Amino acid sequence: METYKLWQEYLPNFPKTSRYTLGGKIDTLFLETTEFIYTACYQKGKEKLSSIEKASVKLDLLKFFLRMSWEIKSLDNKKYSAISIRLDEIGRMLGGWAKKIRETSMLSDK
Repeated sequence: METYKLWQEYLPNFPKTSRYTLGGKIDTLFLETTEFIYTACYQKGKEKLSSIEKASVKLDLLKFFLRMSWEIKSLDNKKYSAISIRLDEIGRMLGGWAKKIRETSMLSDK
């Protein structure tokens, strides 16, 4: 949520030419990623793992489009770095969460 708040501070400063296209895409990916993470909190087993994996895919897409916005200079170095560091941490957390679920699942299958 904190990373999305940060993004919301940056979006109004996007150039008009990409604010509603690339900026809108990034905003949507932020919301979809958050939705999958939130949903996973209330699920169990395979459903939880599925939501975490979907969140991870959305997160990777989000990182890709953020990088694209940085490369076309819609997002400056400082802003890109601030968001990227946070998204990398979220990715590590999702990976750890998925790993824990897989390990738990393997133990219960035995």
